[in-house]
Amino acid sequence: MSTVAARLADWVVGLGPQDIPDPVAHAARRHLLDGVGDALASASAGVVDAAVRVAAGLGGPPEATVLATGDRVSAPAAALANGALVHGLDFDDTHAGGLVHATAVVGPAALAVGEQVGADGAALLTAAVVGYETICRVAAASPHGFHARGLHATQVAGTLAAAAVAAKLLGLDAATTTHALGIAGSSSGGLLEFLTTGASTKQLHPGSAAMNGILAARLAAAGATGPDTVLEGPHGIYAALSARPADAESVVAGLGERWETTRITIKPYPSCQLMHVTLDALREVLVPAGDVLEVVATVHPDSASIVCEPVEVKVAPRTSYDAKFSLPWSVAAMLVDGDVTVSTYDLDSVLRPEVAELSSRVRTVLSDGQGVAADAAGEVAVHLRDGSVRVGRVPRSQGGPDAPLSDDALLAKFLANSAGRDDLARSVLALGSDPSVTAASLARSVPRSAA
Repeated sequence: MSTVAARLADWVVGLGPQDIPDPVAHAARRHLLDGVGDALASASAGVVDAAVRVAAGLGGPPEATVLATGDRVSAPAAALANGALVHGLDFDDTHAGGLVHATAVVGPAALAVGEQVGADGAALLTAAVVGYETICRVAAASPHGFHARGLHATQVAGTLAAAAVAAKLLGLDAATTTHALGIAGSSSGGLLEFLTTGASTKQLHPGSAAMNGILAARLAAAGATGPDTVLEGPHGIYAALSARPADAESVVAGLGERWETTRITIKPYPSCQLMHVTLDALREVLVPAGDVLEVVATVHPDSASIVCEPVEVKVAPRTSYDAKFSLPWSVAAMLVDGDVTVSTYDLDSVLRPEVAELSSRVRTVLSDGQGVAADAAGEVAVHLRDGSVRVGRVPRSQGGPDAPLSDDALLAKFLANSAGRDDLARSVLALGSDPSVTAASLARSVPRSAA
């Protein structure tokens, strides 16, 4: 039997717009819309200006558009900036099984290479589906395995997904696409060490993955070779980068029949997905902060290692990014403010002493750890000063396939993030059905409201 990468490449090359069921195409449009809105919100906040400036400095032939500025640069440079923009506020989508930010890699790679080659809307949408299936399946084959090794699954799996996207849009054959996947694997990585210091390197991981995947496809097209055993080989992605067992065959099992594109969560909160279920449970029993004596949150062990530990860092975050990965602080902020929004994680908000004090009274107990962390149930027990206890429980966080945001709720999120760009929303949602909407027309229309 041929290798997993070779079979994945065969599917990538053979997939056509007619092979994509309507619900899958609709899901891809929804996620691209969400990603564009997230990029515009990041551009307005200036949170990844360094990546935008570096992309402009890299320059190159004017192949693709930087969404924050409208600058035309090389496709790899544009993907670097745009990947960072989509992920800059940590408000972008997440696939629970793989714990990957799918659109932050897939959208920028598809837009950049699509604009470069003059792809129409149907080709752009097809390439995006290729990317969504690849990133979700590669990561989900070893649930939490990359994170357990200290690596960001988004960059590990995303580099291969971007290579698949680029290969599809460049029209590479199956053999060359397999080489592109093999080359991309050598650029997979993304350290989680930012959790220790509060640094913002995680914002850069999707852009690095998108850029390196595009470069891998170009190198393969130019004759470079990569190992077709990049996934299951003795020194491949899973053996080298995952701390847990992997089922490499699951990457290609049911391709074209089971669609992971429809199982990606759209975030209602701009923070780590692993604590959303706790915030949803708290919302069920929200009370005034002054009435609270203690909060006890039941948390999946894989989530706790990222958003609850070490306790001293999580109680009093030092940076905005620190706070986005602190369950105790975010719980306290929701109690104080009544909600968690983009402005919750502004630095002035993060440094509020009253929130830090309440955060010190948020305690974690571990659940039995069944299932994947991002799709776990949530429970909080709010102990009140009058001696009573209010308990909130939810089976899973909002926004996922079993509790999706409605189209109206998604549009409201997009309009809030994009300063009311309903014209842009209509264009994204018309991908593949309106021939006037192409990769180039879409990419070049986005920056009009970015600043």
